Amino acid sequence: MLSATRPLALATTLASALLLAGCGGSAADSGNGRSAVAAFYPLAWVTGRVAGDGWTVENLTGPGTEPHDLEVGIKQSAEVARADLVVLEHGFQPAVDETVDTNAPDAAIVDAAEVVDLMPASEHDHEHEEAGHDHGDLDPHFWQDPLLMADLGDAVAAQLADLDPDHASTYEQNAADLRGDLEALDQEYAAGLATCERTTTVVSHEAFSYLARYGLQFESIAGLSPDAEPTPADLARLQELIEEDGITTVFSERLASSKMADSLAGDLGLETAVLDPIEGLSDETADQDYLSLMGENLDALRKANACQ
Repeated sequence: MLSATRPLALATTLASALLLAGCGGSAADSGNGRSAVAAFYPLAWVTGRVAGDGWTVENLTGPGTEPHDLEVGIKQSAEVARADLVVLEHGFQPAVDETVDTNAPDAAIVDAAEVVDLMPASEHDHEHEEAGHDHGDLDPHFWQDPLLMADLGDAVAAQLADLDPDHASTYEQNAADLRGDLEALDQEYAAGLATCERTTTVVSHEAFSYLARYGLQFESIAGLSPDAEPTPADLARLQELIEEDGITTVFSERLASSKMADSLAGDLGLETAVLDPIEGLSDETADQDYLSLMGENLDALRKANACQ
């Protein structure tokens, strides 16, 4: 839910975005029955907003599936093979990369890893990568930064214009509208997290580092991958940090086990709460979208860190 202090303008933006349900523009003005596939939810949401109703946008990672765990089946392979456009993030889901290389050698591709500025992964992240999925030297979770999502939208619009020049102005306008929504969200985060009693936030895995530019510091129990295991030294360090900083909440997340967060919180008598990495939708969030989930995350962060 949106807090009472949040500006009406963003609430209006969220309502409008929910009505769009992942699409942008009007059916009369965009596309010509072409199809796109996106590797996982944030990419699919951006693609749908920019492409509009004239395109079919398929998300290869179905609701309730953790993107890291995706196994590409016959259905997804067929969707990739017939797609005019593929939107992915190279290195985040190796199974998707392999499927695209095999089944869509001629498709137009937008690779988020190439069109947005990914930040370096922390040393703490690399300590866990052998136990999980190796994402290399960069943190792939760029969609936590609304302005980087807007950059992805611009790149998708440019590629759509190349594929469908007759509707280039529609894609450009859809991307501009999307950027406006995302800039409003960015301003809401900046204002909402400007004055907090605490800035250190303990999360299950390192999916939120892009939010650090709003003044928060994130400490993860695991590394970049939700299935990585913390060492006893990691847990001891976190316990010390929690006591020193007066942290009251340990965040778990949807689509992944809350076991580590529950255990740490239980040992120290802390609260637990959900911070959604927005890697995908679930049954619980099926009626929501990126903007509304980011709004819920902001409310959760403000509460946990006693922000004014």
